[in-house]
Amino acid sequence: MSFPVTDFDERYRAISARDTRFDGQFVTAVRSTGIYCRPSCPARTPKPQNVTFYPTSAAAHEAGFRACKRCLPEAAPGSPAWDLRSDVAARAMRLISSGVVEREGVSGLAMRLGYSTRHLTRLLSTELGAGPLALARAHRAHTARMLLVGTEMPVSDVAFSAGFASIRQCNDTIREVFGLTPGELRARRRMPASAAPGSIDLVLPYRGPLDASGVFQWMAARAVSGVEEATVTSFSRHLRMAGGPAWFEVRQEPSARLHLRARVTQLGDLAPLVSTARRIFDLDADPLAVDEALSSHPEIAPLVARTPGIRVPGAADPHEMLIRAMIGQQITVVAARTALTALTDALGERTEHGLLFPTMSAIAEHGAEVLRGPGARIRAIVGAASALAEGSLPLTVGDDGVEQRAALLAMPGIGPWTADYVRMRVLGNPDILLPGDVALRAGAAASGLPGDPMPLVAWAERVAPWRSYLSAHLWRAAPPRPTRASTIKSATAVATAVSKEKP
Repeated sequence: MSFPVTDFDERYRAISARDTRFDGQFVTAVRSTGIYCRPSCPARTPKPQNVTFYPTSAAAHEAGFRACKRCLPEAAPGSPAWDLRSDVAARAMRLISSGVVEREGVSGLAMRLGYSTRHLTRLLSTELGAGPLALARAHRAHTARMLLVGTEMPVSDVAFSAGFASIRQCNDTIREVFGLTPGELRARRRMPASAAPGSIDLVLPYRGPLDASGVFQWMAARAVSGVEEATVTSFSRHLRMAGGPAWFEVRQEPSARLHLRARVTQLGDLAPLVSTARRIFDLDADPLAVDEALSSHPEIAPLVARTPGIRVPGAADPHEMLIRAMIGQQITVVAARTALTALTDALGERTEHGLLFPTMSAIAEHGAEVLRGPGARIRAIVGAASALAEGSLPLTVGDDGVEQRAALLAMPGIGPWTADYVRMRVLGNPDILLPGDVALRAGAAASGLPGDPMPLVAWAERVAPWRSYLSAHLWRAAPPRPTRASTIKSATAVATAVSKEKP
């Protein structure tokens, strides 16, 4: 399967086959009906001359189309293009999804991207068929639909949770986008909401297959006590949102559906929180495209067959991710977890419901008193926290990848491994290889790939743009490291054998 899909004939074949793999990658607008659908819509395939393809639902809205009531295209997973691409349009989509327009307006979005509001509107309208306001409006409509069909929240709460300025604005948008009132949209849901009164319980759509257990295991190995908790089928954590402390849990049911439960201080934080959970589980990825590309190489085809739908876990908070990466560089996962737990226990913010990871200001002021290890490393961590706190080191999900890497490498104590690991986790960049990672190289050697950095880098070029997923497979393939007890036992056995050989 080619990626991204841009050719009219290829898109038309996808909608003729009702191929679910393309849901979320584009929408199909039908001029004869005035409706737009997801590619897998079960309705009769329209004639080619009546079809226009749009990259986003916002573009279809702007062109005067309304969403199909049968397939509800807003319910599809997000497009993987926003991680694959690193241009301004992709960065804008990531920031819009994180709620920047609701918090800072279009001017704030433009400032983050380094453009004037007018130029950004022109650029996005040319590239995506809709300006930033229309794109943010479409995102709000999607969030409102998700809450209406997935919860029992009153319509007034739905409106403000989705980011609308008023209930009337929410009602008008839903009627315009879906051709239904909020009450009618809620009445059309296929099954009653499963949430208890006062809670939020949403189903998170994704493209299968999904190696959810792999993400749960990854999180469990790195969970900071008091902040995060992971089991074989769930992950939960406390985090700091714009409106105050929040909490969420992602749990996998026996049916393989993923459920999100959440609690926020302000309703406007709910949509960004959902986006955060989706990033952590890499739910907008196209696993079939990734698996197909990687499986074409005999050396790693067995790894893909062993773990189809592998995901690259994202980050809950960019600033926190940098500190975690700096603490974790050159030490084991267990040692890093111990250090992070101690740091959080000493400097974290305790709320009514749980513990929050320390603020960058707290680490900048008191980190040196808590952190242990080489002085240069402690100074580097405290310096990075200070730069993040004062804003001299910008770090967001909407950064330009090249500029972000350069800014990180300019900081004392941050090398290529840390900078690239942050790009992988924060930006969701699908094409990162970490040749300096000991576990990754061990996994490569165990899989029959070169175990030395330079040959591994050369070999991995053939799997671009999916080197992050190759990295995930190689981490999974790494042999377990010997425990301290087994190492001592082995050393004792060797010493005993040597002593017996002495005359």
